[in-house]
Parts: sequence; structure tokens; C-alpha cells
Amino acid sequence: MTTQRIWTAALVVIGDEILSGRTQDKNVAQIATWLNVQGIRLKEVRVVADDQGAIVEAVNALRARNDYLFTTGGIGPTHDDITVDAVAAALGVPVVVHPEARAILEAYYATRGGLNEGRLRMARVPEGADLIPNSYSGAPGIRVGNLFIMAGVPHITAGMLDRLTGQLEGGAPLVSRTIGCWVPESEIADLLAATEKAHEGCQIGSYPFFREGSVGANFVIRSTDQDKLDACAADLIAGLRETGREAVDGGI
Repeated sequence: MTTQRIWTAALVVIGDEILSGRTQDKNVAQIATWLNVQGIRLKEVRVVADDQGAIVEAVNALRARNDYLFTTGGIGPTHDDITVDAVAAALGVPVVVHPEARAILEAYYATRGGLNEGRLRMARVPEGADLIPNSYSGAPGIRVGNLFIMAGVPHITAGMLDRLTGQLEGGAPLVSRTIGCWVPESEIADLLAATEKAHEGCQIGSYPFFREGSVGANFVIRSTDQDKLDACAADLIAGLRETGREAVDGGI
């Protein structure tokens, strides 16, 4: 049997404001969801401070064991926006002003006070990089091979992801289905393990909750094959009902 190629990605979230708790990150969820549609699994996420050494270490570690690496944050106009410098250092290349990025920023700021030194920082890229268009604030994202340097502002990141849709090589998109049940997960742990084992290519995640004074769990089945997913879900529903419990397709 041929093993299906699984494409993986990692994400480095950069910013002191994330680590301090002042800003809540929203990019992990939207990037993970987008990657699933592209047939790529987000395998790991690391949050690092605005520290060049920490960024360099994270970039080199994560890009070495994944097909793609994304970074968010630290590409603005201020002194603490050091992501471009850190990524360039990790790749061993100099930082240069990208002529197309400069032209984009000059046009964007023509009626907004012009292109000053701070704004010009947003045209800096690791040498050899391409641009990711930004429809919202002018300053583009950056692509260096399989490494993508993106904004920290979620709606800008979303726009950049939209421009990348269909451009990355990946496998089959990951699909999922949720089955809910009012049961402590510990009471049906063996059923979950046996059902997953019986359905190659499916994974079952268990997510417990406490609501209305009762314990329950949602079981999320994931696969790249819809038929296998549906067969696994049918067996899990049947197994739960055999224990005298009602399964809720779609989750609770």
C-alpha cells in the first residue's frame, strides 16, 4: 500500500505583545484552517519575543523539519520590527530594499504624507525574496522559497493567505466530522482507540467539556478521505449507542 505524502508547515508567532498577554493571537487558527484546505498540516507553532536570536533559532529549527514555514508579526515600520533582519540572518543573506515593494509603498503613501524612513523599512526583504500582495495597507508580505513572512494583524494576514491560495504544493485537503456525546471520555477511551485502529487513515481527537452540570465530550474525526471518514463516524456512533448512550452528529 502506498503511503500518502503528508505536507507539513510550522508557524512562528513573533511579538512581545503576544507573550505579555496584551494582544491575543488569532492567526494560529486562521492559518491552520487555511492550510488544511491547501492539503497541508500545521504541525507546530512557536511564540517568540522580539529578539533576533530567538527568531533565528526558531526559524532554523522549524524550517528544517517542515515543508513550509510561516511567520507572523514584526514587519512594520518601527525599530522593534526585526523579523526581516532575523529571517535574513537565519538564511545567511543580506537585507535589501525590494524595488517593487518600494514602488508599492510610494504609491500608497503618495496622499498620506509620503514615504519616510520608517515606512521605507517595510520595503526591506531578505535578498532573493518575492512579495506577497497586501490589499489592505500597502506593505507587502514576503516569500523566500518555502518561507512566508506575514503581517501580525489578522485581517491583513487573511488577505495575504487569500493571495497565496492554490500556490502551494500540498496533499489532499483534511476533512473532519464531529460526534458529540454526554459521557466522560474516560468511560469510552477503549471504544475510541478501537474505532480509530479499525479505520486506517482516520484520527479521532477527544475534547471533553462540562456543561449544564454534566460531563460530555466532542469527538472530532479527521481524514483526507471522505468515505473513510464517514465509515469511521458510523462505527463510532454505533459503538456509542451500543453502550446505551446517544451520539449527536455534528457535536454538542
